[in-house]
Amino acid sequence: MNPIPSTPVHQDANRPLIDDSPDCVKVLDLDGRLLSVNAAGMRVLEICDPEQFIGNSWLDFWNGKDREAAQHAVSTARNSNIGRFIGFFPTTQTRRPMWFDVVVSPILDDSGKPEKLLAISRDVTEWKRQQDLLHAILDGTSVVVGREFFQNLVEHIAKGLRVRWAFVAECLPDRRARSLAYWADGKLVGNFEYNLENTPCMEVAQGRICHIPDHLARAFPHDKSAVERGIQSYLGVPLRDSERRVIGHLVIFDDKPMVRDPLTISVLETFASRAGVELERTRAFEQIAALKAHLQEENIYLQEEIRNDHNFNEIVGRSSALLDVFKTIDQVAPTDSTILIQGETGTGKELLARAIHSRSSRHERVLVKVNCAAISAGLVESELFGHVKGAFTGALSDREGRFKVADGGTIFLDEIGELSLDTQVKLLRVLQEREFEPVGSSKTIRVNVRIIAATSRDLIEQIKLGKFRSELFYRLNVVPLRVPALRERAEDVPLLVAFFLQKYATAFGKPTTRFDGSTMQRLKAYHWPGNIRELQNVIERAVVLSNGGVIILGSELFGPITESTRTIHPSQKLAEPATTPPVSRALKSIEREHIESVLRQCDWVIEGEKGAANILSLNPSTLRSRMQKLGIKRP
Repeated sequence: MNPIPSTPVHQDANRPLIDDSPDCVKVLDLDGRLLSVNAAGMRVLEICDPEQFIGNSWLDFWNGKDREAAQHAVSTARNSNIGRFIGFFPTTQTRRPMWFDVVVSPILDDSGKPEKLLAISRDVTEWKRQQDLLHAILDGTSVVVGREFFQNLVEHIAKGLRVRWAFVAECLPDRRARSLAYWADGKLVGNFEYNLENTPCMEVAQGRICHIPDHLARAFPHDKSAVERGIQSYLGVPLRDSERRVIGHLVIFDDKPMVRDPLTISVLETFASRAGVELERTRAFEQIAALKAHLQEENIYLQEEIRNDHNFNEIVGRSSALLDVFKTIDQVAPTDSTILIQGETGTGKELLARAIHSRSSRHERVLVKVNCAAISAGLVESELFGHVKGAFTGALSDREGRFKVADGGTIFLDEIGELSLDTQVKLLRVLQEREFEPVGSSKTIRVNVRIIAATSRDLIEQIKLGKFRSELFYRLNVVPLRVPALRERAEDVPLLVAFFLQKYATAFGKPTTRFDGSTMQRLKAYHWPGNIRELQNVIERAVVLSNGGVIILGSELFGPITESTRTIHPSQKLAEPATTPPVSRALKSIEREHIESVLRQCDWVIEGEKGAANILSLNPSTLRSRMQKLGIKRP
């Protein structure tokens, strides 16, 4: 941009030249009052009657910092120098924004002293717009990334193009969109989600630039939000990803007309290209973060599972009752049908759920176990469906529920009969709709999970008592699977005994042991109210107290049998020979020596993690009772 010559001129002699000048030429007195203005200047400034301005201060044309610059230019010219500045001035009639490069120079009298001032204003609006847009591009696409980038972007676009509103949005399914940053009336405001139907954004979402220079309400009369806010003009360009798919849009709109300007469109396309890259990158990072969080939840869950003591590592048995169960598993495992496993406590329901999962098409994904009886009533929903930060006291961060962790896999709901009626309702929705909301959130989450439930309760009886919902029962009981109690598969007892003997002899570093024939008969004849879990505990206790060789099982190794247990199975009691031989003195001696040896190693400490009771897998009170019975005392 070339400077305007500032050679002093005489007003009357140069009137034709001044009137024909394309610049706005004004003559001021030494105080800055307007004395005259050329015809071209009146046209540019939209002045119809110059008399209403003549005699008024020219400084009143300017505001803010521009007024200070004008005052300085007048003072400089009054001192026989050249004053210069670039200022903003909206025209008097249409208020069209314009920028002028202003030069103020002195008009000298015959003695060479300033007697008037000449102010020449050259229209540099287009240059200023290009400069502002350039700064907007540089500032709006600076080093910030992510959500901060989008906020920075809309702010600088709105300021650079001098529009009232600007936003950038991402496309969502079902013809909807969600803003990533929204600038309105000079500040960032909250984001919003909206329907694209009947809006100009719908055209942009389809990959086209949409420009409505004026009368937006005529073009889109059903866009009620735009009509109510008095929006007159609109310009939107699409955001595309690396595969050229439309993933969002960048929009400016205003309450005044917006002429079609190739420079503005080019700038918005440049912004949109950068925003598309950033949106794609942001989505990728969010997906990675979500996957990482999901994997962390799975890892935490799997670590909890590893820490748990499973009943056994494989299904042991070949009884006809168990083979029937295997046959059913082979039939239903490849499907996605919901399964309800029913059986007494300790029969291995979880192990069957694992067998079903491992034979299904979901075997490469996680099997999530939830013991409904082990979770307090107030935390069941949070455990199953997750929660958001602040949902309740102690919810310090977002947490995925077990259903979200199991997405794509299988969830095993053990002891489902213990769920409250309210939680049963929400579980029924998951079964029906495959969706739920985390505690404290209104966001719906959809999952693809196979459900295997298990219970030791009689759910039909629970329904009659009003403690279990019939509709949930029928949803769960698509494929019923009954697990036989151990007393129903007595022929499997020797196999299980051999399995547990080997397991605990290896675990405790004991010599291989075995039971004599009469003891095995007693094991087979016992009714096992605690089923396989009870048998496992009996064998573990026997191995701990043995010193190798043949084990003669005494009745005390079975542990207490409650009256309630005897009531449940009145016809099945511990089968004892007519004359049960007493525990031999040798066995008592071995047991005493073993307990004393452990006590000495523990310095006679009974309780605690390093206490003798923990090492012997006995309750401290049980150990004290055994010590009293065997006459063991600390020296």
